[in-house]
Amino acid sequence: MPPIKLKIQPLKADTKSKFLGRLMKFAIGLLGFLKPYLRWIVLGGTLFFLAASFRKHWQEISEIDISSTGWLYLGLALIITLCAHIWSAFVWLIIVKEFKQIIRPRWGLQLYLITNLAKYLPGNIWHFYGRIMAMKDSGIALEAAALSVLLEPLILAVAALGLALISYHSSYWIIQILGLIALGIGIHPRILNPILKYLETSKFKKQLSDFPKEASCQLDHYPLKPLFGGASFVLLRWSGFMLTLLALTPLTFEQIPILLGAYSFAWLLGLLIPGAPGGLGVFEATILALLSQQFSPAILLGAIAFYRLVSILAETLGALLAKLDQRFLDNSN
Repeated sequence: MPPIKLKIQPLKADTKSKFLGRLMKFAIGLLGFLKPYLRWIVLGGTLFFLAASFRKHWQEISEIDISSTGWLYLGLALIITLCAHIWSAFVWLIIVKEFKQIIRPRWGLQLYLITNLAKYLPGNIWHFYGRIMAMKDSGIALEAAALSVLLEPLILAVAALGLALISYHSSYWIIQILGLIALGIGIHPRILNPILKYLETSKFKKQLSDFPKEASCQLDHYPLKPLFGGASFVLLRWSGFMLTLLALTPLTFEQIPILLGAYSFAWLLGLLIPGAPGGLGVFEATILALLSQQFSPAILLGAIAFYRLVSILAETLGALLAKLDQRFLDNSN
């Protein structure tokens, strides 16, 4: 019996395009279906990784002994982290003024610090929403309010990535320089204004429906002051983390730039990755991965646990101080 020869005809151009179109439609539909659950997948995965690491090294963690000097370092870390959050409020006020809006500094500081805790709520936008609505009620233009709360994390992200690039020692220094140049170009008003407008409509279109269709508020010049302010904020936060780590183990001078680069990158991922309210889980997992060659897992796990506690205490203390100042101001009037 002679062998049977099968002839496979190639797909025609129109058939191929239809197939690719259906495939793209299926992929978009699948992404749309998974999007509501993506944040929980990210959060659950990172928390599971951290829980497994804690369980594996629990014996070593329980043997960590903090001296009186170590507790002093933790106290300093709390103070510096609180100062960092207060400073970030000042950076936000500078950004508001970049859009030619008048805002009372004391009221703005109170608003920023009180709403800051809302970033730990699911959705990771409620601290933005609270600031926008409060600014709108105080007479500030709605679009300027929305743009200010969107520009702040963008500036902080650029500052964190810039610090990570500067502190990373590599033989491919030309790539680092090109990266810094790209970051500098990326926040030029001609590029930044369209990005802000897109984020404005996509981020808040469900919560706020009365945005003007045409852009009536935008940056007129390079945001140099907010950029330096954002870099100072990240450096303050890193100082708090370094003091927390110093409370558990001695540090050498050579480890300082490594810590700065790892912290800046981990903080950046915690800010950008969806599903991590306040960077919870993502920051810790990234730090653990980046610094595992420099420090023992037990020391790192202890440091990130203490640092998360220090951060939440600092944010809570900042909100309480702002609330007390608000009541004092109301009573004095």
